[in-house]
Amino acid sequence: MPSSQQQQTSSTPWQDRLAEVCREYQIQAPHFQIVSDRRGGRTAWSSIVTVYGKRIEARYWYDGRNITNAREDAAEAALNWLSTQANLTTNW
Repeated sequence: MPSSQQQQTSSTPWQDRLAEVCREYQIQAPHFQIVSDRRGGRTAWSSIVTVYGKRIEARYWYDGRNITNAREDAAEAALNWLSTQANLTTNW
């Protein structure tokens, strides 16, 4: 099948779920920030997401080709944090 006819599918399930949860609970949409750290001759990349007034860092650092993974990592961490908030009930 030619690439122009291929249907795009979501490859960001944690980010998509986080945005969906924020909409469901009527809280501000998540805001992602990409951060870098020079390590020797290479640069490592990570992400920080701000959600419900809290800055949550991704757990790991990634190669530049994997910045989406950094955002997914931060989104997963944010969902885990949100699930511990007493004033939000969890359905995810």
